[in-house]
Amino acid sequence: MERHQVAVYVGALAAGALVGLAAPGAGPGLEHAINPVLGALLYVTFLQVPAAELVRSLRASRFLAAALVVNFVAVPLVVAAMFVFLPDDRALRLGVLLVLLAPCVDYVIVFCGLAGGSSQRLLAATPLLLLAQMLLLPGFLFLFLGSELADVVEAGPFVEAFVVLIAVPLTLAWLTQAWAARRPVGRRTADALGTAMVPLMAATLLTVVASQVPKLDESLADVAAVVPFYVLFLLVMAPVGVGVARLFRLEPVAGRAIVFTGATRNSLVVLPLALALPDAFAIAAVVVVTQTLVEVVGMVICVRAVPRLLPMR
Repeated sequence: MERHQVAVYVGALAAGALVGLAAPGAGPGLEHAINPVLGALLYVTFLQVPAAELVRSLRASRFLAAALVVNFVAVPLVVAAMFVFLPDDRALRLGVLLVLLAPCVDYVIVFCGLAGGSSQRLLAATPLLLLAQMLLLPGFLFLFLGSELADVVEAGPFVEAFVVLIAVPLTLAWLTQAWAARRPVGRRTADALGTAMVPLMAATLLTVVASQVPKLDESLADVAAVVPFYVLFLLVMAPVGVGVARLFRLEPVAGRAIVFTGATRNSLVVLPLALALPDAFAIAAVVVVTQTLVEVVGMVICVRAVPRLLPMR
């Protein structure tokens, strides 16, 4: 499965679409499964990052600085340039902002590795990127939406997302690592859990798509209107990522990781935030999931293109 991860993920997306079309009534139940399966995925992801490695990654100041700049300076500027051209629908705009302002922390590592990028360095930066986006996202939303934000976005879902998707999985991962360091059975358990990452990623993608596809019937034209913006975002962020990598004088393998973290977005983690919005904003969740469908195709192309943008010296 690890050798054929991309095919597995594409298959999971296709299976999710088929399930959503064949059994639209299952959508609400599947929505309740998103947080548990996503929390399990992030737990296994964090388990791959030893606590000591995380501390060492914080000392890789140039790489971390580049990752923070590309995600929380360059991306908001690109989104701001696109924002004025988005369709004039608050729910649709909120969905686009939610997904484009949050960097990916899961399958970006896979695509980065396939392109010869420093997936280990990116993996070690994952907890920091996840924490930073949860802290900064409310402020970014306020900057873009102003007073409109207070009417539709509540603090509760952000707090819940922080606890369920960051604090609990990270704490459990570190406890598991401590157990593995002291007991052979703990090491065997940790190794076995590590093999679950691909199936959990596939299960998450299938669950997310299957839960949202039934909603497309009512809003297909509106959702289709944002697809060109997602394509444009990928096209713009690839050279922007290259520029940031060169600005920080990173070697090609680290530079490729910066390109991928800047271009790949966190639709899975922000989806629970979109689902917590009032019913009038239901389209926001579909807009978020649509970005994943566009992005997976884009990542397959990036795996080939990014090494040409940043060749080994």
